[in-house]
Amino acid sequence: MSKRDNPRLWEGREQNARGGKNKRSEHQIGKNGRLQKESKTAKPEGRGGSFSRGKAAGDAPRRTAVDPASRAARSDRPVSRQVHSERPAEDFELNPNLIIGRNPVMEAIKAGRSIDKILMQKDAEGSAKKIASMARDARVQIQYVDKIVLDKMCPGRPHQGVAAFAAAKAYADLDDILASASYAGEDPLLVLLDGLEDPHNLGAVLRSCDGAGAHGVVIPSRRAVGLTETVAKASAGAIEYVPVAKVGNLGMCIDKLKERGLWIAAVDMDGENYSDAPLTGPLALVIGGEGQGVSQTVRAKADYIVSIPMRGRVNSLNASNAAAILLYEVDRQRRLEARKAQAEEALEDVE
Repeated sequence: MSKRDNPRLWEGREQNARGGKNKRSEHQIGKNGRLQKESKTAKPEGRGGSFSRGKAAGDAPRRTAVDPASRAARSDRPVSRQVHSERPAEDFELNPNLIIGRNPVMEAIKAGRSIDKILMQKDAEGSAKKIASMARDARVQIQYVDKIVLDKMCPGRPHQGVAAFAAAKAYADLDDILASASYAGEDPLLVLLDGLEDPHNLGAVLRSCDGAGAHGVVIPSRRAVGLTETVAKASAGAIEYVPVAKVGNLGMCIDKLKERGLWIAAVDMDGENYSDAPLTGPLALVIGGEGQGVSQTVRAKADYIVSIPMRGRVNSLNASNAAAILLYEVDRQRRLEARKAQAEEALEDVE
């Protein structure tokens, strides 16, 4: 009997067409008559829930429900974000008193604006020479520097090899300071600063001058700090009330003050005790710089030298501290002299 005529074989094929299990094995028989193995291992659970490998490709995975409380808790978690703190070069804050470029500096000189110093590139040509000539005529200090110095001072700005530091406040004229004291009916009291380079010290001196009633401050145009923004902040507003004059030569300024009837008292070591020195009448106090003190040229022009006694191991005080002590000693002696004069007038009236 051939296989084609075997009734058992046909019986098995009909069973396969209907589907079911094979009698000789545990395999599942599909409708196409092919064997399909049962999946004994399930695929691990994912985010959407568990599903077996036997699922059809088009079936969507069964997702588990999400608890609203856990979702709210997840939304409250802090989110870390990367913050970029670097700013581009054009966002850097420059000195508000810095004038950048050839034309702006030239116009500032023409307008008579108070300028402390001009920085000029060493190999600058063209209109830079004209600016230098104008600065010399206006008695403005010029400092020649390398290009890298201007690049660092003016980041991202076209400086053209020229920049200038304008004063935070306009400088006064020495004659105007003396005239204001005469108008108030007071003996002039000035403070001459010889080579003071720390802006905080200059600001503190201005503050003491305003408190003690000094009429003005005189500073040299070279090797000394000018009226910068730092000075204005350190003075706590006193820069608006105490006039500051800038002179080219401090020695010639002393000669001029002597002609106007002022006495010159230099504060230095090896001098008379300040409490014993006569500090009344028209007076100009000379305060030396932080390092060298009063220069020999200025010391030789002084009428007398006064000193502050030091009881400790340090041999000197800060320039602004020394100025404050002498200014209030002058104020004390002047008030004491005024009281004596009032007392004498009262006695004359009684007699």
